[in-house]
Amino acid sequence: MSAETPQIEELLQTALAMRAKAYAPYSHYQVGAALLTAEGKIYPGCNIENASYGATNCAERTAFFKAVSEGERHFASIAIAGGPEGQAPEDYAYPCGICRQVMQEFCEKDFLIYVVRSPLDYRRHTLEELLPHGFGGEAMLNRTDF
Repeated sequence: MSAETPQIEELLQTALAMRAKAYAPYSHYQVGAALLTAEGKIYPGCNIENASYGATNCAERTAFFKAVSEGERHFASIAIAGGPEGQAPEDYAYPCGICRQVMQEFCEKDFLIYVVRSPLDYRRHTLEELLPHGFGGEAMLNRTDF
């Protein structure tokens, strides 16, 4: 499969390249992500492990937190590439549940998630496909029992 647009190709390539910047001394599983804003800017991210695994941050959240800290609030898609250190991705690296919840916080149901093995080998899903019946802000904003 070839990338749908030059911008999506850049997104896929950025996610693959970001794997090299991952800090993964424990799992040796490197993940790169590239987040595309609605205005077309790309925010890269990589996984950052910690000896206390709970303090580890996934590549997807790194990209989101970078973008949000710069004032971005509207997103179109994200590409994610992951695999063992020193090897090309063999499998598709899907976002974990926490990352899907972060996406739910900032994205619409039609937000596109690309899981990438190579620029020509990727799968595309919507957030709704990967997180059906997601718990979003509307559930909190509609509460009256505070």
